[in-house]
Amino acid sequence: MYRSTTTYPSLSTLLKALLGEIGTIATIRSTSSSQLFAPPRYTPAQHHRHCFSSPGLLGNFQEMTGDSGKPITRVLFCGPQFPASHNYTKEYLQSHPCIKVDVVPLDDVPHAIGNYDICVVKNMRLSADVIARANKLKLIMQFGVGLEGVDLNSATKHGIKVARIPGDATGNAASCAEMAIYQMLGLLRKQYEMQVAVKQKKLGEPVGDMLLGKTIFIMGYGNIGNHLAKRLRPFGVSILATKRSWPSSSQSSCKSDVSYSENGTHNDLVDEKGGHQDILKFARRADIVVCCLAMNSETAGIVDKDFISSMRKGALLINIARGGLLDYEAVLHHLKSGHLGGLGIDVAWTEPFDPDDAILKFPNVIITPHVAGVTECSYRFMAKVVGDVALQLHTGTPFTGVEIVN
Repeated sequence: MYRSTTTYPSLSTLLKALLGEIGTIATIRSTSSSQLFAPPRYTPAQHHRHCFSSPGLLGNFQEMTGDSGKPITRVLFCGPQFPASHNYTKEYLQSHPCIKVDVVPLDDVPHAIGNYDICVVKNMRLSADVIARANKLKLIMQFGVGLEGVDLNSATKHGIKVARIPGDATGNAASCAEMAIYQMLGLLRKQYEMQVAVKQKKLGEPVGDMLLGKTIFIMGYGNIGNHLAKRLRPFGVSILATKRSWPSSSQSSCKSDVSYSENGTHNDLVDEKGGHQDILKFARRADIVVCCLAMNSETAGIVDKDFISSMRKGALLINIARGGLLDYEAVLHHLKSGHLGGLGIDVAWTEPFDPDDAILKFPNVIITPHVAGVTECSYRFMAKVVGDVALQLHTGTPFTGVEIVN
């Protein structure tokens, strides 16, 4: 027969429990409504677990409103290329759940862009058709400076702001300038032949060259060109440069000595300044030509057969700007003929560039995978700018740190 083992509380225990409830009621009555309904206090980690550990109504509400009670601000990064751009931005914003950062494959961007507030284009072309689908979009950004892939007229028509991050402030310009020097030195010292010599256990060869005494033509004297000139000066070179317009009264083809201010900084880094009409003249005199131009309808293919033919035989050509500035057939022809002494490119005609392309068969060619501006310093800074802009859009404050171009 079953025998119960349940133990019932004594009368004194029941009375104590009853008195405890009465005490609790009295405490509640003496507590203000603000104290009674105040939310529990959590550490930041506990708060995160409390809000996001389980799905349901609370989770959906958080997804809908974010911490500030406003709709979540969504940031779209176009494509998986240049991964540090979105990875560093996510890291910077990790304590701000009101901002959501997504990386969308390039083919899916036209279908997804309507769900986002900010679009970071990177190297994608944002056509009028794609922009027309961006129903919520407030801002199109470049993780850097070049915006030639964005249809500005269409963005303006749809009330979407377009912005670039100034390269001078982020370290991007300085990074690109250093890459140009890296490629110059690699070609002058015959990087490919040095690697072959190491494999063949040869010493004392190849015989290389040096920057000292060279004449360098900087084509497109913007932020990158200026940083490049600053870094080239200590190598003992002469610098020619062209620019659409110069700030001083000395315009095209005016010679100027390099002068120094009292604190030792350069007042003028360029030995001879010119405009677009001087590019062939300067190319004839240069040992090294560096392309730093912005890409547009006027500059596309500017380094063509005529330009390269006008260069000194054996001169070097460096491009750290955009691949489309160089005419592919002209470059290939002059490499084959031996007229072009070397080619250094960080950007290509199509990206990623075909590793089996005929241009890469030449030992006097150095190619890098579009990493001139991809440094820890510049990418961390630009990620901060993108993150700050997203927070500014979320809170309705004016944009800072970017240059609006429309």
